[in-house]
Amino acid sequence: MSKEWPLWEVFIRGQHGLSHRHVGSLHAPDAEMAIKNARDVYTRRNEGVSIWVVEAVHIAASSPEEKGPLYEPSNSKVYRHPTFFDIPEDVGHM
Repeated sequence: MSKEWPLWEVFIRGQHGLSHRHVGSLHAPDAEMAIKNARDVYTRRNEGVSIWVVEAVHIAASSPEEKGPLYEPSNSKVYRHPTFFDIPEDVGHM
């Protein structure tokens, strides 16, 4: 019986960014080791300022095949689209 370490998804926030982006996956026995391994594998040139790791089994995602039914309710809410609002002339370029 083989005991494989869990899969962790790695997200890095760059020095000039405000959001984390997915950079890859790795196996580790726990979150602390996943962060250390992610640092060694994905931030070799000190380009990151923050690392998030999430055990892959805890990520829920929609399927591309569900795109229509998933986003259909928002299409009827025109106030969510930027064309719904009038922008005053003195605002300039947005």
